[in-house]
Amino acid sequence: MAQSLNSQIDLHTTGVSYMGFGNKVGKFLIGDKAIEFYSDVNVEHYIQMSWQSIQHIGANVSGKKISRHFEVQTEQGRFLFASKDSGKILKIAREKLGNDKVIKLPTLLQKIAGFFKKS
Repeated sequence: MAQSLNSQIDLHTTGVSYMGFGNKVGKFLIGDKAIEFYSDVNVEHYIQMSWQSIQHIGANVSGKKISRHFEVQTEQGRFLFASKDSGKILKIAREKLGNDKVIKLPTLLQKIAGFFKKS
């Protein structure tokens, strides 16, 4: 049985986890102690990341538009997610982690331009 790490929930929303083979649609619980993702198909397939274990969290930003996709980097690895409320998730993460751990990820065009600048 899955047990939540959070005692208080700040945001409850839907999203997608890009882990392993295939995407898993489910629910995000953003709370006082962790970011949690529970699959809709099987609640036992979950990801829990405490705020202390997160090294950084970020998304692509172009102008004032924040991408649906965001990335969470922890000691265990990199986790990719998508949600219609990624801006709200990042805002709560900024409150919990601080400004230095919420980053702006490079877009595909910026990555390509950086590759050619190095050459």
